[in-house]
This record gives sequence, structure tokens and C-alpha cells, in this order.
Amino acid sequence: MNKTEVIQIPVGPMRNFDYLLVDGESREALAVDSGWETGPVVDAARRGDLKVKYVVATHGHFDHVETLRDLARLLGAQVVAHESSELEADLRVADGAVLNLGNTRVRVIHTPGHTPDSICLYDGHEVFTGDTLFIGNCGRTDLPGGSAQQLFHSLRDILLKLPPGTVVYPGHDYGDVPCRSIAEEARRNPALLARNVEEFMGVE
Repeated sequence: MNKTEVIQIPVGPMRNFDYLLVDGESREALAVDSGWETGPVVDAARRGDLKVKYVVATHGHFDHVETLRDLARLLGAQVVAHESSELEADLRVADGAVLNLGNTRVRVIHTPGHTPDSICLYDGHEVFTGDTLFIGNCGRTDLPGGSAQQLFHSLRDILLKLPPGTVVYPGHDYGDVPCRSIAEEARRNPALLARNVEEFMGVE
């Protein structure tokens, strides 16, 4: 079985996480978000001798994409964003699109609610959730384009359907641990325990 490596990189003053997802055999990689600074991600990629093919925006909020184009240029990578995103991108993707890293297949999951262009990335073992799902919480919906109804659907009908052992890697370090399984989140996270939209809006 092909193995992947996840490099979790704290950046910026809002406790953001950037990531490098690495195919263990080919050493091809993708970067998840860019955040406030390119240095930590570029340094990690160079230390690992990685070929970064894509820099993927989980959504368009500035704290996740401020340096997106710069990071892609420094890494020789393509900028990837959802087809509804207003970001400048080299590759626009829809729900179900697949990004290939060596023998690793990374599926794009459209999860609107925090923003209309929010996506998660799933490789069969890990899911990178941006601001859709945090450890112990979820993204806010009171910013332009946010929708509690859509986010409830994205969480309950999409992310909760992933295999229980899937490891959640969020876009911010807001939890008591930096990552946790979907099964643990389903047991602990009030946003995932809500049975309907009204309950969800009460805990969001």
C-alpha cells in the first residue's frame, strides 16, 4: 500500500495550519493553503526534497491565501481552487475532481457553508478540512457567503460519511489536539452532534 506523509505547518498570528501532503514513493506533494508566509512551507518542501505539484486553496479567505501565488511560484506549482472561487487559479476543480501525486489520489470534496468555494481534500486516509471542520468546532457562517444550512449539510451528509478512521487536519489550531479522527469528532464535536439545523445554529 502506498504511504503518504503529512507535514503540518503552523503559520501566522491567527493560528493557521498549512500542510504538505506527500506521496511516499514519488515524493510528489501538494500544499494546502498558503497563509501569511511562504518561508515555512518552502523550507519544509526543500528539507524533504519534495516536488510540489499543486498549491490548493481550501477557500478564499485572506488568512489562507494571502501568499498563494507567491508560494506556487517559489515551488514551481499550480494554484488550485474550486470552480466557484474568485481567486486567480491555474486549475479550477469541481466536486469529485482528483489530483494525482505519484500513486496517491487526492479527491476534492466541495463543502460549502463557511464560504461558497470551500473544499476539503481526501486521500483515503486523511482529510484536510480548511475552515469547514475544526477539532471540536466548525467554521463560522456569519461572514459574506456563509450559510448555516449548507455547512450543516456539508458536515453531516458529507464529512461524517467518510470512514471513521479518517484523520481530520483542520485549517486552524483551535482544538485541544492538532488532528483527530472523524470517529472521535463525531463523539466529541458539538457541531457534529447536532441533529438538525436549528440545533446546529445553537452550537455554532
